[in-house]
Amino acid sequence: MRAENVIIIGAGGHAKVVADIVLLRGDRITGFLDEIHPAGDFLGYPKLGGVAEYEKFPGCSFIIAIGSALERQRISRSMPGAIWYTAIHPDAVISKIDTRIGEGTVIMADAVVNPGARIGRHCIINSGSIVEHDNRIEDFAHISVGARVAGAVHIGEKTWVGAGAVVSNGVRVCGGCMLGAGAVVVRDITEAGTYVGVPARKIK
Repeated sequence: MRAENVIIIGAGGHAKVVADIVLLRGDRITGFLDEIHPAGDFLGYPKLGGVAEYEKFPGCSFIIAIGSALERQRISRSMPGAIWYTAIHPDAVISKIDTRIGEGTVIMADAVVNPGARIGRHCIINSGSIVEHDNRIEDFAHISVGARVAGAVHIGEKTWVGAGAVVSNGVRVCGGCMLGAGAVVVRDITEAGTYVGVPARKIK
């Protein structure tokens, strides 16, 4: 398979992890687009300008390496016609049985995605996390380091599942939620907000 030329959007810590995945997959980093500091270099690769410059690179694929779901959504919508790169770490375990992973998603080292899972566009499945069988992870969601999402769970768009959090079997979590680190969700969440504790409860 021919190596892809990849441009990474963002130049922070998450971008370092994404860059590592690109190289481990045998693809090439053309450079970075960064709206905050669009000039200079990052990790030894050139900064090629802001996001609006993307049309200058028609032969490249793009991936958004920014933690904020709102920013990933905004940027993806501002780039019509872009070809999106999906970054899956070689040490991630992805079932080949009825799994679907949306474009622009990042799956990091030691993550597990089991049969029947559906992961949306521009999601982050972080290091050591588990997405169990028959899950639905909607666009722009983030499953943080070491989080465990049990079977037949539905995670809504732009929801963040914090580090080490657990979502029990069959639970539905609506979009726009933040589940705190170590939270344990045992019943459906139908109202956007921040939820912490064991069992998880909404905080103001």
